Amino acid sequence: MHYANGREAKNGDRVLKIQAAGYIKPSVGILHDAVAGNDTCNGSLAPVIDSSCNLSECLHIDDVRAALGDIKQVKDTSAS
Repeated sequence: MHYANGREAKNGDRVLKIQAAGYIKPSVGILHDAVAGNDTCNGSLAPVIDSSCNLSECLHIDDVRAALGDIKQVKDTSAS
């Protein structure tokens, strides 16, 4: 079982679901009930509205953090 970027998927991983049919926003959840050898709907995320997931639509949260870098250096412009 692997995520979209090839990283091995394990139950208990925190993941970002990056796309799904009919959904616009990404969602974050904990992977559970992942089943090896299944190409679609091979895991579930908790808590999310759509509890099934295709791991080729997900990234491990550590990989997302690494891609974003140090977000503390990003200026907060919400109060402007």
